[in-house]
Amino acid sequence: MKLLENKVAIVTGASRGIGEAIALKFAAQGANVAFTYVSSDEKAKILEDKLTALGVKAKAYKSNAGVFAETESLVADVLKEFGQIDICVNNAGISKDNLLLRMSPEQWDDVMNINLKSVYNMTKQVIRPMMKAKSGSIINMSSVIGIMGNAGQSSYAASKAGIIGFTKSIAQEMGSRNIRVNAVAPGFIETDMTSYLKEGDAANNYISKIPLNRFGTPEDIANVCLFLASDLSSYVTGQTISACGGLCM
Repeated sequence: MKLLENKVAIVTGASRGIGEAIALKFAAQGANVAFTYVSSDEKAKILEDKLTALGVKAKAYKSNAGVFAETESLVADVLKEFGQIDICVNNAGISKDNLLLRMSPEQWDDVMNINLKSVYNMTKQVIRPMMKAKSGSIINMSSVIGIMGNAGQSSYAASKAGIIGFTKSIAQEMGSRNIRVNAVAPGFIETDMTSYLKEGDAANNYISKIPLNRFGTPEDIANVCLFLASDLSSYVTGQTISACGGLCM
C-alpha cells in the first residue's frame, strides 16, 4: 500500500522547484493533491496533468497564500472539491535579498507576508477540518538561513526563523488533537531561486562548506516531507529537520 493512499494534501507555491517535487512525490504515494500558484497558468496546468497521470485527483488554484481572504476561499474550495484535508505543506516563499541599510520597508513586508504570514494564514484555515477529523500533518518550509542567519538576507532569515517558532507553538496547541506540526529547513537546493549560487567561484565556496559536498535537489526535500506527511512520523511533532547536507549542525 502507498504511504499516502486516500489522503488529501494542499501544497502552496507548487508550480516549480521544491513545491513541484513535493506535489509529485505525494501523488506518487497515493495522495490527492490541491496546489497553489500565483503567476504561470501554463506551468500550473502542466503540473496538474503530471499529477493526474499518476492516477490521483489534482487541482491547481491560483491563490496568494500571503492574503488571508484568499486562503480562506482556497481551503473552503478544497474541502468542497476533495472532501477533506489531511496534509498541508506551507511551501510558498520568496527572497528579496539586500543589506539592511539598503532594504526598503516594502521589500521587508513582501518577504514577511509571503514567507511568514502565509504560514499563519494557511495553518489557521486547515486546523479546523483537521481538528474535526482528529488527524493531520502540517509541514512548514523554513530554511537553514533561519537557523544560521546570513549577511544580506535579514528579512529572509527573520521570516524563516519565525516559521520555526510558530511551528513549535502550534505543535503544542494541536498535539492533543492528533495534529502534527513540523518544519523542514533546506540548505542550498538547486532551484530557480538559488541558480545564482552556482555561478563561478561562488559555487565552489558554498560546496566547500557542505560535508556531503553537493547542493541538494528538490527531490531530497520532497523525501523529508513525505516522511513527515506519512504515518512513518506518527510520533514526530514540533521538530525542525535540517535537510542541508550537514551545512548546519
